[in-house]
Amino acid sequence: MSEGSVKTLARRAAELAGPVPCRGGDSWLWFAQNPDDLEEAKARCRRCPLRVPCLAGAAERREPCGVWGGEIFDQGAIVAVKRRRGRPHADRRAAARAG
Repeated sequence: MSEGSVKTLARRAAELAGPVPCRGGDSWLWFAQNPDDLEEAKARCRRCPLRVPCLAGAAERREPCGVWGGEIFDQGAIVAVKRRRGRPHADRRAAARAG
């Protein structure tokens, strides 16, 4: 079992004095569809003592989705931001064509 496996991370989280941010009543936040919720999860990860091994393990496993180690994974790759589903608003489409 690698150092970044989910099982290893869960064991290390249980050994910590306090809880890690992703193991609470709002754990859904790390797999939300709303980009604002994902940004909130990323912000909470910043103060997690397991952030570095969590990110390394997720990259090694090529996690298909979710926030891991303070980064958003989409189809196994880290993305800066998750776009909202559907077509962009008409004003944004016009601005993208103009600029």
